[in-house]
Amino acid sequence: MMMLSSNIRTNTLLCCLLIFASCGHPKQAPKEQEIVQDTRQLDEIIHENIAERIEYINANDGVMEDSIASFPGNILIRVYEGNQYKPKWSSNGVPNKSLPELIQKINTADLLGLFPGNYHQQSLSKAWQKIESDSIARKDAALWAKVDVMASDAYLKMMQDLHFGMFPRDSNTLRKDSTFDEQRLMEQLQIASSNAGLQNTLDSLEPKHPGYRDLKNAFSAFKTYYQGLHWDTLPLEYSDTVAFRILLANRLVQTFHLDTSGGIGYDSLAIVKAVKSFQHEFSLYPDGIAGKKTIDLLNRKYTGWFLQYAVNMDRWRKLPDSLPARYLWVNVPAYQLDVYEDSIPVVHSRIIVGTSRNKTPLLASSMTNFVLYPYWRVPYSIIYKEMLPKIKKDVNYLIENRLEVIDRNGEIVNPHDVDWQQLNKKHFPYVLRQVDGEDNSLGIIKFNFSNRHSVYLHDTNNRNLFKNSFRSLSHGCVRVQNWDTLAMYLVKDDTSRLARRDSVRTWLVRGAKKQVNFKDRLPIFIRYFTAVAEDKHIRFYEDIYGMDRSIIDQYKLIHTKGKAMF
Repeated sequence: MMMLSSNIRTNTLLCCLLIFASCGHPKQAPKEQEIVQDTRQLDEIIHENIAERIEYINANDGVMEDSIASFPGNILIRVYEGNQYKPKWSSNGVPNKSLPELIQKINTADLLGLFPGNYHQQSLSKAWQKIESDSIARKDAALWAKVDVMASDAYLKMMQDLHFGMFPRDSNTLRKDSTFDEQRLMEQLQIASSNAGLQNTLDSLEPKHPGYRDLKNAFSAFKTYYQGLHWDTLPLEYSDTVAFRILLANRLVQTFHLDTSGGIGYDSLAIVKAVKSFQHEFSLYPDGIAGKKTIDLLNRKYTGWFLQYAVNMDRWRKLPDSLPARYLWVNVPAYQLDVYEDSIPVVHSRIIVGTSRNKTPLLASSMTNFVLYPYWRVPYSIIYKEMLPKIKKDVNYLIENRLEVIDRNGEIVNPHDVDWQQLNKKHFPYVLRQVDGEDNSLGIIKFNFSNRHSVYLHDTNNRNLFKNSFRSLSHGCVRVQNWDTLAMYLVKDDTSRLARRDSVRTWLVRGAKKQVNFKDRLPIFIRYFTAVAEDKHIRFYEDIYGMDRSIIDQYKLIHTKGKAMF
């Protein structure tokens, strides 16, 4: 009789709610409290409160009572409708073992590069504290319903975000899939909420890439060190005055880069040493001068570093679940190239990448061959923007830069026979080609891989630039400092007569123009990671193309609506 009465009460409540919503009235928030004296009836009253909350979500376009949008696609609504609004995370006021595990996972979601606020952290933590400390709260059906619905929503979101990422997909995303199907979401929610391996399930969804794991561990140490510190803001412009040096010294003391306990910390040499230490830690050129970039990073708060970490953790989630056993990895902001075999780096090189105007494109391809002493066919974009105006002023520009003019028939044309003043972007029936050799812009080797951007890896005739800390200097191709090491690696296992190491070395000495095909193609990934782990420490790199900032701004615009993200 009690069960029948309860069901009638629930159905009546739902009918009233539906009629109320259909009349165009704004839906009021669910009740905040309903104390049940007999805990044996608690689940029945909880499921009535769950029904009320689900109706509230349905009537408010998926937005929950804490103003956070529920999991997309109305899946949360169907989860509870299919279960007759029964609680999933407790039984008559006794929480399932997995509920405190989930709340703990939410509270530490920042270590995973996720925003705890997306998973109702504030509301759930507050409610859970009440349940743990207040015997009356443990009889509150409304409170239990609130916890149940928010916990289910949080778990669905965390599953999705851990595996596929929380930031929007873009043209650089390499994953083919982007979401779990509804059946899997519901099955996993049922398993997790019923005391069966929530922690293991969530852990299994994280990327298995060593770079992801190492970055997560490195950020944990960074958070432990920096989150509890406070530091002052410096004036934005450097000035070599006593007053500024005191402000700078105090700022460096606050993050323990400068020790003044011995009484000599304010000495100019000590400050320079401390600035160098900070610059080295945050991937700046360690000149000991607090210039604009150094001051910007000195003024940056912990939350700024966390956001950069979160964006890069998300980039790992946008990769396929596994990478090839052997591949070449270019990290543009780090100005580094590495070849990996079974996750171990076997070739490393400094690189030069495209400028902010001529960005190196992010892509995935396979390297097929390299060319010794290549011609450089000048891209038309460089001809129009840079060369043609100079040629029109003085045709000898071509001779000085060892550029040949090639007509449509592939014949070399005397540049003095061309009426350069009549040529423009819409009419340019020639190819400009730089003569091969040491002075060629490509240097003496070019590594080819298929891509629609017509970019490649190559040597350079200006090798001194590799000494620079800031190396965003090219027109989009990637210049490789250790090109010889890479070339020898590519042919190390090739026993054919035409691609042995000794043959390649001989051709290099002779200046022979050769194309060397290698037996096994090398997968190549050109990616953009501004935070990586090196020697168990996190390394942050400059967002040279503004991609981090663009992702965060886009996310804020779509999701936060003025609310804090974490």
